Amino acid sequence: MFLDHAKISATHSETEPDRIERLNRVYGYAIALADADGNHECIIKLAKLHDHKGTLMVLWHQAPTELERIYFLKAWKSRVGDESTQVEHALMLQDASTNDVENA
Repeated sequence: MFLDHAKISATHSETEPDRIERLNRVYGYAIALADADGNHECIIKLAKLHDHKGTLMVLWHQAPTELERIYFLKAWKSRVGDESTQVEHALMLQDASTNDVENA
């Protein structure tokens, strides 16, 4: 069993808790697509999902493949997501002491 799941956060989650619920559904959808493709590395590479005012921010420990980017686009675009194509990907920087990210 994989226990080191990605962190999930959302802007205004205190007043709009449904944002976190939506991200959990999107996470499950995207990882299920990866699993169906036999991609067992996707879940390990993923660091964090964040809903920033309707834009899905996908943060990675390692650069995602094009197919891995598509998993999250499909999930966000679906009815369980935001039904939009507003998805951005970024890499977590190697230095764990900072919260910086760079575009992937």
